[in-house]
Amino acid sequence: MLPLVLILFIAVPIAELWLLIKIGGEIGLLPTLALLIVDSIVGAALARSQSRAAWEHFNRALAAGRVPGREVFDGAMIILGGALLLAPGFITDAVGLILLLPPTRAAVRSFLVRSVSKRAGVAWGISGFGSGGAGGRFPNTGSSRGYDYEGSATEVTEPPPELPDGEGADRRG
Repeated sequence: MLPLVLILFIAVPIAELWLLIKIGGEIGLLPTLALLIVDSIVGAALARSQSRAAWEHFNRALAAGRVPGREVFDGAMIILGGALLLAPGFITDAVGLILLLPPTRAAVRSFLVRSVSKRAGVAWGISGFGSGGAGGRFPNTGSSRGYDYEGSATEVTEPPPELPDGEGADRRG
């Protein structure tokens, strides 16, 4: 985890500065600043339109009675992508653009879901974890409902609890 934090907070800003100096040396200071400003404005507009679309997809999923997992994930990537586009620098702009465009966002989502599923399966010692790996069932079970336990159940009958006024819980008027 520490190397990732070092890369994000030390290496990326240094790379951004290097690239800004290189581009500024090639096209000049004012065109470089203008390019960064235009990039931020276009990025904000793209983030706004994509967030609206994600919100509509989220509401459609809820209306259909479906858990909006993909839509929430897309919304989070849109927020991150918009923030990266507003940050000055061309590297963060490129990553932000990747997260904002629907085809590349779908590829990133697919990659992240696969890698997290793989890691979770290895960490938990589960084989076939992920979408379709166990035939759509919970890993290492024969159930499609997420559980497969053998055992027995015994029905317990208890008298209804007493209410404060001394009457039973079953009031039929």
